[in-house]
Amino acid sequence: RADHHAEERPPAQPIPQQTRAHNDAVTYISALKSDLCVSGGKDKAVVVSNWRSGTALKRFVGHDREVSKITCVFGSNRFFSASRDKTVLMWDLHCKAGSAQKFLGHHLIVTGLAVSPDGTQLLTGSRDNTLCKWDVETGQCLLKTAVSRNLVTHLCWVPRESCVVQTQRIKVSGVWDIRNLHLAHMFPMKQYIQMHCDVSEDGNYCLTSSNGFGGQGCEATLWDLRQRKDKVCEYKGHLQSTTSCVFLAKNTWDTPLVATASHDCTVKVWERDTGACLSSLFLDGSGPLSSLAVCDDTSILCASFNSGIHSLRMQGSHGATLQQVTSF
Repeated sequence: RADHHAEERPPAQPIPQQTRAHNDAVTYISALKSDLCVSGGKDKAVVVSNWRSGTALKRFVGHDREVSKITCVFGSNRFFSASRDKTVLMWDLHCKAGSAQKFLGHHLIVTGLAVSPDGTQLLTGSRDNTLCKWDVETGQCLLKTAVSRNLVTHLCWVPRESCVVQTQRIKVSGVWDIRNLHLAHMFPMKQYIQMHCDVSEDGNYCLTSSNGFGGQGCEATLWDLRQRKDKVCEYKGHLQSTTSCVFLAKNTWDTPLVATASHDCTVKVWERDTGACLSSLFLDGSGPLSSLAVCDDTSILCASFNSGIHSLRMQGSHGATLQQVTSF
C-alpha cells in the first residue's frame, strides 16, 4: 500500500505431517480408488495409502531396486509397478502374499507402463529400446518391437482407442497402434527430452512435459490427437525440468485445466486452452517433485524426493488456487 501500512493477515496454519509412506524418495504415484493411492519409491516398496487421512495401509515388497513407474485402472484392485531391476510386477490389493504376476523380458530399466482400460493388456517400455505387449492374466509377451534410440520415458493409454502415447529421450513423442505395435504418428521434435505424458478423458488431447534448466525447456505442451500436426498450446513458467503433467477434471471448473510439477519444487495449474497460469504452489523443503496424480474433482497428489507425498486441494473461490492439505 502507498501508506506502507502492513495489512494484517491470520498466521499460516501448519501443514499436518503424517507418518511417511516411504522411507526414501517417492518416484511415482497413481490414484487407485476414490480414497486410495498407490506409490513407488527408491526404497523398492509399493505402498497403498488412504490419501484422505494420509495413512499408509499396505506395503508390497518384491523389487530388488527402486520403483520407476506405477500404473492401474482406476477403481480396480490391481496395480502394476516397474523397476530399475528390469521387472514389472502386478499386485492385488487384497492379496497378502507376493506379486500376482511377473512380466520378464526387458534388459534395462523399465520406464514406461500403460494398462488397457479393461485391464486385460499391459504395454511396457524400456531404455533397451523395446516395447512389449503382455497378456495380464498369463504374463505372456504377445508382441515385442525394438526401435533404434527409442529410449522410453513414459506411456499413456488413449481412452476408448487401441493406441498409446509415448514420450522418449530423443525429444519426440509418438502414438503407437497397440494392435500391431506399429508407430502410427510422431509429433514434431521438441528442444529437450520429453519426460512424461497424459491423455485427456475424452481422448482428444495429450500433454507432454520437457526437461530443461534455468527456465529453458521446462515446459509442458498440449497436442491435439485428432490433428497431430503441431502443438496447440505451451505452458511455460517452471525453472527446472517439468517431470509430470496431468489433465484435471473437466466438469468442475469454468474452463479446462491442466497441472504440472517440476524439479523446481512447484506445482502449477494452467488454463488448458490459453496457457495462463492460474496458481503456483511452492512446496518448501520438498526437493524435486517427481509425479502427480488426480484423485477427485479438487484433489491432487504430488510425490517428492525429500518430503514424501503431498495432498493438495484446489479452491475454486479464488480461481483454482492450490493449497496443501497434508503430507505423508
